[in-house]
Amino acid sequence: MAQPDGPWTVRKTLEWTSAFFTRKGVDAPRLSAELLLAHILAVPRIKLYTDYERALSDDDRGRLRDLVARAGEHEPIAYLSGRAYFFNLEFEVTRDVLIPRPDTETLVENVIQTVRRQMVLDAPRILDLCTGSGCIAAAIAHGLKNAVVIATEISPPAVAVATRNAERLGLAGRVTVLEGDLFEPLSTIVDPQPFDLIVSNPPYIPSGQIASLDRSVRDYEPVKALDGGPDGLVLHRRILNEGAARLNPGGRIFLEIAFDQGKLALELAGEHPAWEDVRILKDHAGHDRVLTATKRA
Repeated sequence: MAQPDGPWTVRKTLEWTSAFFTRKGVDAPRLSAELLLAHILAVPRIKLYTDYERALSDDDRGRLRDLVARAGEHEPIAYLSGRAYFFNLEFEVTRDVLIPRPDTETLVENVIQTVRRQMVLDAPRILDLCTGSGCIAAAIAHGLKNAVVIATEISPPAVAVATRNAERLGLAGRVTVLEGDLFEPLSTIVDPQPFDLIVSNPPYIPSGQIASLDRSVRDYEPVKALDGGPDGLVLHRRILNEGAARLNPGGRIFLEIAFDQGKLALELAGEHPAWEDVRILKDHAGHDRVLTATKRA
């Protein structure tokens, strides 16, 4: 950071950092600069604009300089700050979990709408597989005040992150995080009851495409949470095959997919005798995003 005329104020710091990020090709350079500076100063982002002429201390500048350099190498801002936002909620994220993305909000929106408008359940029981940071489980529980959510995750460090997120959001009483592979952790529950909905954002990037992902994803996010096998749908097949036994009749399943997997996902579910009303839901950009189906009565 070259010394500006006068002290390094919030305004000057944001201007310099935004310009640096623009040169380095960092996504959303101004927003990225604001998020990092708000993290360093431990204030809400809006507070930057009410303290526009606040001068940064030498310690603040030093810590920011280190993070800005790492961001310039395309390390994700969410990992640098340890925070990401999803469905208007703040989540802790570490490199043990995927960074929540707006596309996944399509799944949460449709689950909440389905419960409220179609299933009309007083206290829905929901299973979230491959929960990662726990963002889906927590967002659903936050939107459906009487829902009980069981979330499973195979990665022990991710289980710890998801558990902390549920606790910090005041949802620990209704969101339970279990460690294990897909449905396997349910064996630890005494007299497990069937669920009304099963939801999941499983890994869905085909193995052969991992190396071509943007470096901010490929080099930093957990590969096991990205790699969906040869066609990207290995876990989707398992969930479709095993999930019906865990649902009440008429229960629904919601699985996130890639934008180009809609046709194959429809075929997989459509050929399975347990499922009917098989559909693809589109995200806000008009892309295929969620496979949904109903368990036959």
